[in-house]
Amino acid sequence: MTPSRSLSRRAALGGLLLATGAAGSSHAQQWRPPRAMNWIVPFPPGGSNDTFARPVAASVSQRFGLPVVVENRSGAGGTLGGMVVARARPDGCTLLVANSAQSFATVVYADSGFDLLRDFAPVSNIAKVPVGLVVNPAKLDVKDLAAFLAAARKAPDSINIGSSGLGTMPHLAIELLQRRTGIRLTHVPYRGGGPALQDLLSAQLDATFQPLSTIASYVQSGKLRALAVATAKRESVLPDVPTFAEAGVKDFEVSTWYGLFAPMKTPPVALDALHAAVQAALAEPDIKRIWAEQGARIDLESRQAFGDFVRAEVERWSAIARTTGLPME
Repeated sequence: MTPSRSLSRRAALGGLLLATGAAGSSHAQQWRPPRAMNWIVPFPPGGSNDTFARPVAASVSQRFGLPVVVENRSGAGGTLGGMVVARARPDGCTLLVANSAQSFATVVYADSGFDLLRDFAPVSNIAKVPVGLVVNPAKLDVKDLAAFLAAARKAPDSINIGSSGLGTMPHLAIELLQRRTGIRLTHVPYRGGGPALQDLLSAQLDATFQPLSTIASYVQSGKLRALAVATAKRESVLPDVPTFAEAGVKDFEVSTWYGLFAPMKTPPVALDALHAAVQAALAEPDIKRIWAEQGARIDLESRQAFGDFVRAEVERWSAIARTTGLPME
């Protein structure tokens, strides 16, 4: 085959692929919800799920020209709202705004009523909020993560570390830290991250895992000391704080993530259109600003990539949750 014919064939093939891709994208864009949409937030109003769900829902509503109602269905660590969506009609109109807690709900709760991988189709990521390990230097004067680990090894169970509750992501972060390093800490569960932070600030607690946006001002003022961030690279909100990997603890990345899910058997064309609408919303300047204020990351990624991420999270955190003495009744 001559070079000119080869080039012509490549051009024709490239044109065909572009046309096919454009047709698929157009097909997804032509799909429209058959009725008003209902996004279930499985936690009380005013929480972080609301913070991230409502601006995206408003943008998606405008794009489809249909109402998107954000409804709070709280209870049992988010499992009640999850059951509502798992049993809903798979037409793209009833969706779940889940967070990382749902990735191990089947282990944490004896009867969660749903399985994130079996009963839901991932639609799109919404946000990821990285966390860090923080101490009160007035209560536990360690300069860095190495000193923290040394203190824990010297006196096992002597360091009181708080979490936002049994079966929450900070709780599992504590378990992961103990597994990675061989130390023993005393876990103190609270009813939310706020009370744990207040006890840390008042020197009633030695340490805790907290979102970076929550602790940044306290670290900068010297009231608290951040030992490491659980991210792949350093975060701009605390640029002088090393990652766990830099501090000597490998494979320690933890974030509270938020995403949108549809009932299993929702048609792929609906999933693609919903994914495109959410990703477009995440690219809007106002949403970028709100996310930055919350210390959240925006990852513009394919639906397949989000699904792969969710599967990996379910496998990782479910394995860790099984070592914590859970499930809960």
